[in-house]
Amino acid sequence: MYGLAFPYVLCDLVVSQSLWSCLGLWSLDLAACFFVVVNVTYSKDSPSSQRSSTMAPGKERKILYEDVSEDHEEVISTIYNSPVPQQSPESNDEPFTTYFDEKIPIPEDEKHSWFSFRKLWAFTGPGFLMSIAYLDPGNIESDLQSGAVAGFKLLWVLLLATVIGLLLQRLAARLGVVTGLHLAEMCNRQYQKVPRIMLWLMIELAIIGSDMQEVIGSAIAINLLSAGKVPLWGGVLITIADTFMFLFLDKYGLRKLEAFFGFLITIMALTFGYEYVTVKPDQGKLLKGMFIPYCDKCGTQQLEQAVGIVGAVIMPHNMYLHSALVKSRQVNRADKREVQEANKYFFIESCIALFVSFLINVFVVSVFAEAFFGKTNEQVNKVCTNSSSPHAGLFPNNNETLEVDIYKGGVVLGCYFGPAALYIWAVGILAAGQSSTMTGTYSGQFVMEGFLNLKWSRFARVILTRSIAITPTLLVAIFQDVEHLTGMNDFLNVLQSLQLPFALIPVLTFTSLHPVMNDFANGLGWKIAGGVLIFIVCSINMYFVVVYVSALGHLALYVVAAVVCVAYLCFVAYLSWLCLIALGISFLACGQTYRLGLTTHPEQFLLNNVDADSNVTR
Repeated sequence: MYGLAFPYVLCDLVVSQSLWSCLGLWSLDLAACFFVVVNVTYSKDSPSSQRSSTMAPGKERKILYEDVSEDHEEVISTIYNSPVPQQSPESNDEPFTTYFDEKIPIPEDEKHSWFSFRKLWAFTGPGFLMSIAYLDPGNIESDLQSGAVAGFKLLWVLLLATVIGLLLQRLAARLGVVTGLHLAEMCNRQYQKVPRIMLWLMIELAIIGSDMQEVIGSAIAINLLSAGKVPLWGGVLITIADTFMFLFLDKYGLRKLEAFFGFLITIMALTFGYEYVTVKPDQGKLLKGMFIPYCDKCGTQQLEQAVGIVGAVIMPHNMYLHSALVKSRQVNRADKREVQEANKYFFIESCIALFVSFLINVFVVSVFAEAFFGKTNEQVNKVCTNSSSPHAGLFPNNNETLEVDIYKGGVVLGCYFGPAALYIWAVGILAAGQSSTMTGTYSGQFVMEGFLNLKWSRFARVILTRSIAITPTLLVAIFQDVEHLTGMNDFLNVLQSLQLPFALIPVLTFTSLHPVMNDFANGLGWKIAGGVLIFIVCSINMYFVVVYVSALGHLALYVVAAVVCVAYLCFVAYLSWLCLIALGISFLACGQTYRLGLTTHPEQFLLNNVDADSNVTR
């Protein structure tokens, strides 16, 4: 029987004092850095020993698992697949509901063993939910600014960033499929207390920052759709109510929820596709910009925009989200063939989903590259004035290059291509904001449950994150204008860029450990490629942060930034150290000998294979 479950060893019934003391050390061997080795000891006089002595081997294994699970139910509650949600024995309330209460069965297809559209359809869903993070208002704003600043010249950067994102999402999905644990749960079990809490705080910051961008995007869309009758602060408040309304769809089943997300993606494709058809971009320039990596006559502004594209596309909380979403399919992790099949179909689905999101991003870049690249404020002001637009005052009457955001972008489209273009643009932005809001809610729930083992309903989770996100956004919307509101996106992009290592480094670490992934651990090629990609992405984002900080222009802010930078780099260095050891660079192990095998711990192999027995209950 092939065991593929995550080899997390349960806390034993008898734990020696020496082991607990060694756990407190900072420089543990790799077994202590990444998984706790604790022996399960049974006394001859214990009831479990007496029962097992009179039962067959198969029965004995069941009793062993049941005994362990009775004492450590909380620890293993998320490791093994079960259609029944875990309930607290002390609670008589209604069972806690999660995204995974309903698991989608995978149909058998004997006629098409290598590839089946029926199976692909069954696996379709998590990848499209994940791809919504590539279409949030922050990405849309980055796209339109790229087109307005550099024309078609940075399309190849967008393509490269999407491909890199796909490869990194593949690692996250494989982690969830093979181990049955998502990334937050894995971090909770593998890292020690202080790093674990710091990781949780960093990812929560990323989620809140993303939520703020989605609130801003939705508020601007509502303001545009209402022709300014609904003020920005009113749009901010409306986003609270509509998010709760959409979350009610979760009660109607997982597939219906996934279908609704697909509907929102379709709306984005149709609305931004309409703008694309209306503007009619030059296809030759588009293809040249997409497949030839060049940027003729590009300066600092274009370089910063290229960096911003990478930072906007690859988002930290999306790794945690995707590794959790793949758990919604019924996959027998004790069967190597089923795990291989699940990995294959999830990767195909992710390719399709990110291809769709890439096309939508290309629509936005191309529209602004064709219509507004090289335009000045004076030119736009004249066109808006002639079209009797009430927003002509947004563009000063000077010869400076046009600067756009998601609000000005809609206004400019309305001035040049009519009111329909403006309203259709606003519908697309609203769809982007609302879909991103809901996936952000799921990310927050998975992260909170994984890191803290804290079971909150999605509605409670929305109240928490949305309250934190809305408070500063609402204050800016009330006391400042729309330019200050959209200007917050620059700070929020920097905030999320800073959090990126706290998702990419752990996912590469765990997927490279053979004790965690068994035969599905990263090979040498993936280890090298993954390490290089993560280094490049993190370096690009650090450059983006340095550029932003250097423009602050205040000594006190520089001092604060320097202190934060030192603490930040120390934590990243610690995670990188553990990651490099997992990648096989053993000399970093401070002279200690690391054991990566599990052969000396037969109880791990036993628990690894427990999924294979459908009669074992939790």
